[in-house]
Order: sequence, then C-alpha cells, then structure tokens
Amino acid sequence: MNKAELIDAIAAESGLSKADAKRALDAFVGATTSALKKGDRISLVGFGSFSVSRRNARNGRNPLTGKEIQIAAKNTIRFKAGSELSSSVN
Repeated sequence: MNKAELIDAIAAESGLSKADAKRALDAFVGATTSALKKGDRISLVGFGSFSVSRRNARNGRNPLTGKEIQIAAKNTIRFKAGSELSSSVN
C-alpha cells in the first residue's frame, strides 16, 4: 500500500474527504517525526510503539572489493508491534 492508497483507505473508513485524510496523515507523520527527533517514544496502545535507538560505529566490509570500511554511528527508528496488531496479522 502506498501513500495515496492509504489516504483513500483513511477517507473511506472515517468518512473524511480525501483532502482531509491527506492533511490528517501528513499531520501524523509530522508529529511523529518531530517527536522522534527529540528522542521521545510514541506509543499507540494496541497498534505499537515507535522509538529511537542508537547504533554504534562498527567495521564493515565492502562486498564488491572486500576492503574493510568504517560504518559511522547513527540513530535508527524502531517499531515494536502491539498485541492487537500482532494477533490480527497472525
């Protein structure tokens, strides 16, 4: 499902217009992004939680040349599915 299909699904489920559904989705994405940038954790009970995790610097290997390279440290986004989402998928 891409963004346009998700907007269509939100509009159909909620009775909102597609323009309102797009604004709602964009607001959710923006709020989630700014909260994660601050290092906050976002929990949606039953759906799941988003959090930021730190990945340390490490050595890697270029698969083409076999040469060892240094991979920089970075923050990564983690999502842990909630129980309701997990049980509905299984």
